[in-house]
Amino acid sequence: MMGGIVLLHRWLGVAFCLLFAMWFATGIVMHFVPFPSLSEAERFAGLAPVDSARVTISPSDAVSASGIEDAARVRLIQRSDGPVYVVSGSSQTRAIRASDATNAAVKSPDIALAAARGDRGGPGLDISRASVVELADYDQWSVPNSFERHRPLFRVALNDAAGTEFYVSSVTGEITLDTTRRERWWNFAGSVLHWIYPTVLRRNWSIWDRVVWTLSLLALISAALGAVLGVAQLRVRKGAAVSPYRGWHALHHIIGLIATVFVLTWIFSGWLSMDHGRLFSRGQLTKAEADIATASPDWKMFSAIRMEPISPIAREVEWFAFNGRFYRRDRTSHDRQMLFRAGGAGTDDRAEALSTREVAGLAASLAAGCDVPSVLAADDAYLVLSATPGSPVYRSRCADVWFDIDGANGNVLQRLDASRRAYRWLYSALHTLDFPILVAHPKIRSSLIVGLCALGLLFSMTGVVIGWRRLLRRWLC
Repeated sequence: MMGGIVLLHRWLGVAFCLLFAMWFATGIVMHFVPFPSLSEAERFAGLAPVDSARVTISPSDAVSASGIEDAARVRLIQRSDGPVYVVSGSSQTRAIRASDATNAAVKSPDIALAAARGDRGGPGLDISRASVVELADYDQWSVPNSFERHRPLFRVALNDAAGTEFYVSSVTGEITLDTTRRERWWNFAGSVLHWIYPTVLRRNWSIWDRVVWTLSLLALISAALGAVLGVAQLRVRKGAAVSPYRGWHALHHIIGLIATVFVLTWIFSGWLSMDHGRLFSRGQLTKAEADIATASPDWKMFSAIRMEPISPIAREVEWFAFNGRFYRRDRTSHDRQMLFRAGGAGTDDRAEALSTREVAGLAASLAAGCDVPSVLAADDAYLVLSATPGSPVYRSRCADVWFDIDGANGNVLQRLDASRRAYRWLYSALHTLDFPILVAHPKIRSSLIVGLCALGLLFSMTGVVIGWRRLLRRWLC
């Protein structure tokens, strides 16, 4: 039995020691330089005030023109070629001109270039030499699934000192991603390696998912076998536990024993990052719940509903239905909005966010036995943030299932059943050390992450040396 474990660990170690070393090294990089993305603050900074004088059709007209039968939300934004409605359903998005209800998809590189220039000028950002580089479905930085609705994407290079590039949606004309040369280089040494994320593999999500899940599982088996052997091979001499090995083997054995708990939990939680519903729930609404929460309203009724005029300083306007009632939110800045309830009169029909009573109404439609919703505290162990900073996120506990609902726009941000709550600790806490006490002390947390990953890297490198020597002996014999 032990001989089989030794043999299996030996050759799995030879196969995976470099992968272990790569994961620990790139994990340090990723802690400081995450994968490129466009933050909500950056996205909103590029929006101009909506020219409502040029808006001649209603949201319901835009929905009709879009042909999206399950349209749930409509946004109004200002582009260089005029105001545009962005109509979104469960699986697709389309842009409609607010002046004449025609298709506003971006086909011209000039429109994409104008979108990239937009209001992006500012300190340290030179847009004078911007140019469209390509129109493509995928590249290294646009492979995530969140871009599916926007493909293909125009890649616009600013040709500035920072090597800034913007990605413009050909569907809506909005900027969906920005990167800099520094981010790209560090991510080649971080996320791309860590996630095994080359474009040719990652563009096919299902294949990438199976490949990385399988590699992670084999790596976990190798680590678990090593932990068993590490303890089993200890010897007791003069009342002290010692290693029977010498040289690199002894170093590998001793460091492995010291790092066993971290290595096992980190590799295990890394494997869980690829779970995607295999063992744990995904934190998403069931189909029945989604049909209620994102039910497509009857937009034909909207034309008969009175609403306040759009604010002249609004830079994004959104219409949506929440628990059977129409709402509109005017966003005047990244962290300020006004929410209007359709069909009423008086000050009670406007607020900065949904009320507890309104959220309770949706929660009661989703599940039975719900408590009165409460606002999430900043130190909540399962914290999720609103799309609009400062707006409340409500948690409604319905027996064993919790629903976290954004008070700014009515979106259900996460569904936490017992399985998902367990996953939060087994994956996120173990892999990124985002325990509330450490999150409250970011410097200590960063030091722990760097120190433990460095220890794991050192341990892995001893395995690389041992594995390389073993292979050399076999090749030379």
